[in-house]
Amino acid sequence: MSADTLPRAESATAPAGRLASGRIGTFDLVFFVVAAAAPLTVMAGVAPFAIGIGGAGAPLAYLVSGVLLALFAAGFTAMSLYVRNAGAFYAYVSHGLGRVLGVGTAYVAVVSYNLVTPGVAAAFGYFAAGSIRDATGADVPWWPLSGLCVLAVGVLGWLKVTLSAKVLGIALVLEVLSLLVMDGGILGDRGTAALDTASFAPSTLAAGGAAGMFVLVIGAFTGFEATAIFAEEVREPRRTVPRATFIAIGFLAVFYAAGCWLIMGAFGTDRAVEIARGPGGTDLTFLAAEKFAGPWLADAMHGLIVVSAFAATLAFHNAGSRYLYALGREGLLPRALGRVSGAHGSPGGAVVAQSGFNLLVVVAGALLAADPYGEVFLWTNSVGVLGIMAMQALTALAVWSYFRRDRKGLPALRVVVAPLVSCAGLALLTVLAVVHFDLLTGRTGAVNTALLVPLPLVLAAGAAVALRIRRADPERYASLTTVDVERG
Repeated sequence: MSADTLPRAESATAPAGRLASGRIGTFDLVFFVVAAAAPLTVMAGVAPFAIGIGGAGAPLAYLVSGVLLALFAAGFTAMSLYVRNAGAFYAYVSHGLGRVLGVGTAYVAVVSYNLVTPGVAAAFGYFAAGSIRDATGADVPWWPLSGLCVLAVGVLGWLKVTLSAKVLGIALVLEVLSLLVMDGGILGDRGTAALDTASFAPSTLAAGGAAGMFVLVIGAFTGFEATAIFAEEVREPRRTVPRATFIAIGFLAVFYAAGCWLIMGAFGTDRAVEIARGPGGTDLTFLAAEKFAGPWLADAMHGLIVVSAFAATLAFHNAGSRYLYALGREGLLPRALGRVSGAHGSPGGAVVAQSGFNLLVVVAGALLAADPYGEVFLWTNSVGVLGIMAMQALTALAVWSYFRRDRKGLPALRVVVAPLVSCAGLALLTVLAVVHFDLLTGRTGAVNTALLVPLPLVLAAGAAVALRIRRADPERYASLTTVDVERG
């Protein structure tokens, strides 16, 4: 599909008011995206599952996934030099593959990011209720705690974006420190015996569960692509967005791989896999923390998971609200969503709408007596992560298409080879995620079908909206995605 010709002019229909620019620096942006990935939650809640499914190759899988996403980021950040838009995936696909597919992608993005957020808020309530029960014996329902999380996140989302960055920075430092203390304890006790290089042998990825393992592992990086979502608000976007993207991916890949490697080394590779596959496998990380640093660290990590879930909720709320804002100002969703808070330069209309949706999901989960983790969190996040993976594959193809006639002086490795390789890899992983969707949801049959169907329907609905606009108002159609565009 060829891209539509995109004019230089700014959309005449864009509402007055812009997101505050120049407020976000490189490390603010890194905090946003790494906090969204929730490293403690990944290491304590997902890595043991990945080890149990994939065996000894789990650390290598994190590195391979990091390399694949770095290839994606090479083209992704190249396009960020020429397209700055809070709609990120939507804008990139529109410029590379045409507005019809771009608008369809926009609707998928809105659904994906805005499903992840209340799901993580439900996980916050689940973890917080457990911490309160362990500390006091009181049995507090999860849903009022999740509701408080949603309200607090909404307030932070309404205020200046730099405040969110500070909150996320503190949360991230605490998460990382707790894991580093555990790693230090393992190395101090076991020394080189904890470093089994066999985990990085390519043959480990030939194990029967490798495909399912990659589905879990690639999802652990979800959120890094949000660097481009904040491109309108960063200082020196031509430098800040690429720099923050690669720092985030590099940090996550090394941190995940090393952490997973040492958790396995704490018990010995074979024994760790055996534990992960057993009835207490989900506690593998906490067992390692308690054994090699002390019960105090395991207790602290149980508490910090609550902090991690809050940070991830805030990060995804910020990303999701900016997609709502981008589509609101384009008139692809109600224009009230495109309103900006004059006092704080935040997407005020989108923040209110997103917070309202989050509360609706939490209340629905409570009324239906749904399990906050096994159903509300897993189901919403499975759909969201799958949607984001599919958009990444489509965006990689769009980057290649955008630069195929004019590389704008950029090397072919960055704007031709890297996008095509990452597109192939991400498309394969998306297919594997669909095939192994039960690993993400914990369900089979009709439940999974019901969860999978909305994504293609939303894509088709968005494309239909774009076609209708093209027929009814060609001038408006031509103005889509041209807000805050830089062309070389």
